[in-house]
Parts: sequence; C-alpha cells; structure tokens
Amino acid sequence: MASMRDIQKRINATRKTSQITKAMHMVSASKLKRAERSIRNFRPLTKRLSASLARILASDPELGHPILEARDVKKTVYILISSDRGLAGPLNANVFKAFEAHIEKTHTSNEAFVVAPLGYKAYAFVKRRGYESVSDALTQVRDDVRFLDFQDICDRFIKDYLSGETDRVVVFYNRFINTLTQSVEQETLIPLEKQPLVSHYKEDEAGPYKRLYLYEPNVGNVLNQLMPMVVVNILYGMILEAKASEHAARMTAMKSATDNAIEVIKDLQLIYN
Repeated sequence: MASMRDIQKRINATRKTSQITKAMHMVSASKLKRAERSIRNFRPLTKRLSASLARILASDPELGHPILEARDVKKTVYILISSDRGLAGPLNANVFKAFEAHIEKTHTSNEAFVVAPLGYKAYAFVKRRGYESVSDALTQVRDDVRFLDFQDICDRFIKDYLSGETDRVVVFYNRFINTLTQSVEQETLIPLEKQPLVSHYKEDEAGPYKRLYLYEPNVGNVLNQLMPMVVVNILYGMILEAKASEHAARMTAMKSATDNAIEVIKDLQLIYN
C-alpha cells in the first residue's frame, strides 16, 4: 500500500500532465481551424487548373504529354506524407502499415522502388527500414507549409519520370474526413489519367454556346508549362489534407489523455481520502 505522501505526489504529477494535454488539445483545435480554412481556399485553384488542363486536352485529341502516358512500370517512387512531431495517436503508423502492406504485395525486391519521405516521422521510418530514398535531405512538413518546402523534391521526381528513370509516382497520406476520422489513401500522382479529365470537361462545357480559346505561343508549349504545375498542386493538396489530419488526430489524442488523467486523479483521490 502506497503512503499518503506518494499518493499525493501522483495526484499532483497527473494533474500537471492533464494541464499540459489540455493545452495541447486547445492548440491543435486552433491549428485545425486554420488547416481547414487552407484546404477550402486551395480547392478552387486545383479545380481551375484541372479545368484548364482538361480544356487543352479536349481541344486536340492527338495532344499528349509524358506525364499523361502510362508505361510499363520498372521502378516506382513512393511519397510518404507524415507529421514532424508525434503525440498524434496512430496517424503515422497507419500510413506506414499501409505502405509496407502494399510493398509486400507488389514488389519482390526493394530495388524496384525508391521512397520520397515528407515529414520527419516518414524520414526516420525510411532510414530505420533501410529503403532507398530520393534525397538524403530532410523535408519537413511545418504547420504553415509552403510550395518552397517541397519544391526541390518535386522537381527531382518529375525530372526522373520525364527522363525515364522512374515509371510511376504513388502517394500515401491521410485524408481529412472530419475531426474523428482520417483515412489512409493511396493515389497515383504520375501518370495522370487523361480520359476522365476530358470527359469531365465535356460535361461541364455542354451548352448552347461553344467557347473559343487562344493559346500563345501554341497549345503544346502551354501544356508543357501546365503539367508540372498540376502535379505539384495535386501533391500540395494532399499535404494540406495530411496536415489537417495531423491536427485532428493530435486533438483527439490529447482529449483522450486529458480525460484519462482526470479519471486517474479521481481514483487516486478516493484512495487518498
């Protein structure tokens, strides 16, 4: 049986812990609101870029681009999006489990793929597992994430794909559904599927009037400039989804920790009395 002094020390220590977790819960709730606002503000840009790309492709059925053309897959780039910090429940572990299950099912050798980790947790995971990485530099996913944070790694895997060194780019990340739910998603970033874009554009443009567009200097040059922008913006949207998921998961985890601490304090107080 613990002495009264020991019980009192445990009560005080648990109370201090609950104050910390409560503060972290409130901070994550505030950051989640900003992350949700960033997603809402970014979605119109993604929609407009996709519409512009679909319009260009629909203007000439013969028009193409290497990023739109599927080919035999010999080497794959996997992008893992994680958080920089922990205390977010199973958020990062779920992404890593889904990735390893896919690797075990798809590849017989680690030489058939390389990994591009975004976030410290993904970087540490890749190093720990001994996977080949696109870059040895750490790419952090800070709360106020910007294009420049991951521009270098994007340029790298786009260049490798265009040169034929890699044949596919797949992203694993957490999609934000609501505060309590975040789902692990696996999406092919490159190559993009051409037909769904064109079909969706034709449905949107259906009407009594046909719009005419002029492209300078020509359609091919516009498409060459637009394709990397579309890829980077799609990836940026995924990062925003992962960041919102991180804040939601940490908020939920800290709320659970606070509630558990309060229950422990009640039990210890009863024993003390």
